Amino acid sequence: MDKILLIILTLLSINSFGREKMIYDITVQDSKGKNVQLSDYKGKTLLIVNVASKCGYTPQYEGLEALYKKFKDKNFVILGFPCNQFGGQEPGSDEEIQKFCKLNYGVSFPVMAKVDVNGKGEHELYKLLKSEAPGILGTEKIKWNFTKFLVSKSGQVLKRYAPADTPESLEKEIEKLLLN
Repeated sequence: MDKILLIILTLLSINSFGREKMIYDITVQDSKGKNVQLSDYKGKTLLIVNVASKCGYTPQYEGLEALYKKFKDKNFVILGFPCNQFGGQEPGSDEEIQKFCKLNYGVSFPVMAKVDVNGKGEHELYKLLKSEAPGILGTEKIKWNFTKFLVSKSGQVLKRYAPADTPESLEKEIEKLLLN
């Protein structure tokens, strides 16, 4: 019985083209609830971050915005995904989150609709990110806000960064990727 269940789950993870689901097969929602195809970002290097407004790491918005401004003209995009799963640190509505980000940090990169990154309701984007770039000792669970995932221009999930890894510490690695 367990083998049958494993086969079914494997088949469900493969899309209609007979290949595993890629990041570009996923749809997310922007802060106004409009669907956004991640395929719109083909050819761009992405940094995907689960963000929160009331977290000790919230000041990283400043560093993220600086990275975005520095590299956005070189096909680099940061996608922020608010999440309220860690200590209730993102309680606001999508509209309130947008206002907070702009007013306090001048955020101009896309901050999408709030998502769950763990558990039953986790967004399929985070299922993919976590399986492609597990954390320490192979754990997939996101441990806290401001976990970051670096995605190549071809859609390959390259690396996961811990919340304590500052945006500034990623700059050289991102710059190197953008030159290739």
